This record gives sequence, C-alpha cells and structure tokens, in this order.
Amino acid sequence: MTFYRRNLPHLQRDAKPHFITFVTKDRWILRKWAREIILGCCRHDDGIRYQLRVAVVMPDHVHVILTPLIDPARQLVVSLAQIMKGVKGSSAHAIDHRLSHGAVWQEESFDRVLRSSESLDAKIEYVLNNPVRGGLVRDWHDYRWLWHQPFINAYAPPVLT
Repeated sequence: MTFYRRNLPHLQRDAKPHFITFVTKDRWILRKWAREIILGCCRHDDGIRYQLRVAVVMPDHVHVILTPLIDPARQLVVSLAQIMKGVKGSSAHAIDHRLSHGAVWQEESFDRVLRSSESLDAKIEYVLNNPVRGGLVRDWHDYRWLWHQPFINAYAPPVLT
C-alpha cells in the first residue's frame, strides 16, 4: 500500500481497482477531437502499466477505473502518479500542440481504492451512465467517448498472458 498527499490524499493498493477522476483546468469544455485524443491516451498503456476497466471522457472531466500492473523492469507496481502523469501529460501535450491552449488539466486527480465487488460494480455503472446523467445521450452505448472492458468477474485481479 502506498500513501502520499499533495492537496488531496492519495492511497494506492496493489492489485486493487482504483476509481480516478480528473478535471479540465477551470472546467474548460473539451472539443470533440480533444475527447478523442484523451480516450486514446487513457487506452494507450492498457495491459502495459495498468489494466483499464472503463473510461469515459466527458466535456470537462474524465473518469477511469483501472488496476495498476507490475513494471517488469523495476519489479514494482506502477504508481498512480506515474500513470496519471502519462495520461494527463500526453493528452495535454497533444491538445496544446493543436490548439496552443496552455494548461489543460487541474494539477491533481481524485482517486479512490475500490474495496469490494459491489463497490466496483456500482462505480463501473456510475462511469457508464455518466453521459446519460449529463444529458448527452439517452443510452450509454451511444456515447462516442466511452470505453469498457467486459469481465466475467470484474473484481478478479487482471491476468496478463
């Protein structure tokens, strides 16, 4: 288990799924092409640095549920700080390259360890239905900037082959 604090407390547990939310700077509304970039950045290290369960890119924030994996070179679990630096940094760089907007993301992300299968199932449902609650679509299947990994047992630790 790892704990660190900036303005928000951050707790990371090995082999456990984490619910993470990050928000645009000053609640800036992302253009459609920017949402596409961000979803791609969320999926980029899936199966390498983390196992991604679900991701949704809303107009001004992003929700992901992921489980950090072991970095084989260092034989350590990849930290949430490294994961978020990769996702937020690469997406901000790509967006700024095209738009010259400046800062894209608020500095910190909100993260929470999900401790039970009921909690995980509820959070996955929350993420999937976020575009519906936001009035963007009637059915989450119709939202373009959403990705999810179907699991038979969603709480089982991911196994890489």
